[in-house]
Amino acid sequence: MQKKEFTHLNPEGNPTMVDVSEKKITTRTAIAQSILVLDKAIIERLEGDEIHTKKGPVFQTAILAGIMAAKKTSDLIPLCHPLPLSKCQVDIQINEVKEVVIECLVKTTSQTGVEMEALTGASVAALTIYDMCKGFSHYIIIKETKLMKKTGGKSDFMR
Repeated sequence: MQKKEFTHLNPEGNPTMVDVSEKKITTRTAIAQSILVLDKAIIERLEGDEIHTKKGPVFQTAILAGIMAAKKTSDLIPLCHPLPLSKCQVDIQINEVKEVVIECLVKTTSQTGVEMEALTGASVAALTIYDMCKGFSHYIIIKETKLMKKTGGKSDFMR
C-alpha cells in the first residue's frame, strides 16, 4: 500500500499550490451538506419553507450567500485553485426532526475538483442563516458540514 502524503506541502515542508497542469480536464462535481439545529423560537417563525426577518427572507438570502461563497473559494482558502464554475446550486430543506439541511452542488470542467467550493458554499449558507436568526435566539448549532459526493478526477466518493 502506497503511503499517502499531504498534497499541499513541497519537499521542504512548505505550503504550495498543487500543480494540476498534467491532470486531465474532466467534468467534476461535488455535493456538500451542512446541518443546523435552530431554537424552537426560530422554527416557530417558519412560514411554509421560509423564515422571514427584518433582514429579509432567511433561506433565500442564504442560498445567494452560498453561491457567492462557492464562486469566491479560492479567495478564502489560500491554496485552492480559482475555478470556472459551470453550476452552483444551493438547496435548503427542513428535515423530519426540524433541522435545516443545506446542500450545495457545484460543477466544473477542469483539471481539479470542486469539493472545497461545495463545502464553502454549504458553510457560508449555514453562517448566513445563523447571522439572520441570531436576533431571535443564539441557541443555534451548526451541527456538521461534510462532503457527501464527488465525481470526476482520479477517484469518486460517495458518503
